[in-house]
Amino acid sequence: MINDDYRNLLRRNLVVTGSCILAVVICYFWVDRSVAFFVYAHPINTIKVFRWLTYPPPEVQNWSALVLTILMVRRAWGPFLRWQKVLLVACISLIVADDFRISLGDVFGRYWPQTWTHDNPSLIGTGAYGFHPFQRGDDVGSFPSGHACRILGFAGVWMIAMPGTRAIALVVSVPMLVSLVAMNYHFVSDVIAGSVLGALIATYAVHLARLKMA
Repeated sequence: MINDDYRNLLRRNLVVTGSCILAVVICYFWVDRSVAFFVYAHPINTIKVFRWLTYPPPEVQNWSALVLTILMVRRAWGPFLRWQKVLLVACISLIVADDFRISLGDVFGRYWPQTWTHDNPSLIGTGAYGFHPFQRGDDVGSFPSGHACRILGFAGVWMIAMPGTRAIALVVSVPMLVSLVAMNYHFVSDVIAGSVLGALIATYAVHLARLKMA
């Protein structure tokens, strides 16, 4: 029975992955460049709220280790409440998702939409566009989006394990995902891929933790 559950999960996730690949290909050829140039031509990235919305994901990751420590101490006084177990799984999912994203970033080696630091090659800064597989470094780490991966790696666990939080998670997550494109930090396809990656890891985290899925 358990094996059947994981086979079904794998089949569903393969369908999602295939759909993600199709969406990335479409965006790569017909969406990413036009959106990046539009953002640059209309200084959307000067709107401060979009910049502020990019701050929470790495901050949540930075504090996840402390949260995990507190939860482990709390466990010595009895079983977790449901929300505490969900928080534990969400923090672990976020950390794993970001590490997974770093590995894939090295595999895909994609240039960024805009030049931000150390004269990194970019579409708008130097005309560099595309994937350069197995080139490591911060200058070729745009795909998939680490922020998007963190957001869905964390929020995805809550949305699956605690359906009552879905509306809140979506209201918080969607503006942060939009801000990544609005700031020209990532291409649209980067955000799609990062979101799907984070969601897939969240799904497996919920299964492995045996949290009831909605």
